[in-house]
Amino acid sequence: MLSIPAKSLREGMVIAQSIYSKAGAAFLVKGKVLTFQYIKRIKKIGIPSVAVTTADPNLKVEPPEDVVQEKTRLDAIRMVHDVFENIKGKKAIDTERLTKITDRIIKDVLTRREHLVQLTDIRLHDTYTFAHSVNVAVLSAMIGKSLRLSDEDMKILVMGGLLHDLGKLSVSPHILNKHGKLTTEEFSAIKAHPMDGSRRIREFRWMLPKASVLAAIAAQHHEHIDGSGYPKGLFGDQTHRFAKMVAIADVYDALTSERPYKKAYTPSIAYGVMMHSHGHFETDLLEEFFDNVAIYPVGTVLRTFFGYGVVTKCEFGHTRTPTVCIFADKKKNLLDQPVTIDLKDESPHAIEKEISGSDLMAFTHNLSIDPSKYLI
Repeated sequence: MLSIPAKSLREGMVIAQSIYSKAGAAFLVKGKVLTFQYIKRIKKIGIPSVAVTTADPNLKVEPPEDVVQEKTRLDAIRMVHDVFENIKGKKAIDTERLTKITDRIIKDVLTRREHLVQLTDIRLHDTYTFAHSVNVAVLSAMIGKSLRLSDEDMKILVMGGLLHDLGKLSVSPHILNKHGKLTTEEFSAIKAHPMDGSRRIREFRWMLPKASVLAAIAAQHHEHIDGSGYPKGLFGDQTHRFAKMVAIADVYDALTSERPYKKAYTPSIAYGVMMHSHGHFETDLLEEFFDNVAIYPVGTVLRTFFGYGVVTKCEFGHTRTPTVCIFADKKKNLLDQPVTIDLKDESPHAIEKEISGSDLMAFTHNLSIDPSKYLI
């Protein structure tokens, strides 16, 4: 998959990540073929770049399957939007709807267990929190699946992911979407949102299952096991285990998402950042999480010990060592016959560099080849 600047998009390209607008409406769902009108709208909205499955409009490469169905994700985003609006308006939570969406997410994750988390979607700034909450719930469910949590615990974990950012209701959109550095007062407002979310959940405790655990997840999802987090600077097991899972999902989704103040990191960069954030996360939970995430999604171009290749397959538990199709040697000479290599059978240091962004555009231009052709 290639990240293409909006100005370079061409009709016929296949989009590899969904774009969500207000209240969970899907402006563009991944797998759609880009038309002139779609491209015009992308530019008008101001989206700087999108991922496509291939730069060649004549190559119709489908994006990898998601871990949850598109309808489940869309319905969940709408539900989170409505829950936030109801709580903001002091109205009751539709507990039945919340429970049904929770169950659907869990069902999808368990029945589609062969799929890994690939690319994060694109969310417009005014709807970021809703789509982010759903993604955090899905990512948390992946950890829960790996740990074989009970049905009841899975429900509370996923529901906690959906509600973890309720406190953002008290934070000004100006602060949430600010381009520049936050002032001390603005950062204080951000740091207050976990406790505010916990308070809002406790106010509806009579409507929610295991409300005390849901409140703990909201209150503690920015704590670190070394005590460097906020709002209370909790250490180790002072933080609820479910909050630790949601914290991992929360950080990963934030890192891999486009925000007004930062570009989206690739999954491999997010992996490096999180694995080197010593003291922030429990190592066993982090390992379980990245067993479920395609660190090098299908379509990623890599420079390896064997030459340049494109990722053709990622497997659960081997996400650091995907299968690649080597199509050029290390001097960037195209091979007469591409070679497929499963890197889990090779040295753990076989991957030398991920080729992305402007480097990838230059690489494909110089070779006059689109690596995505090897995915067909």
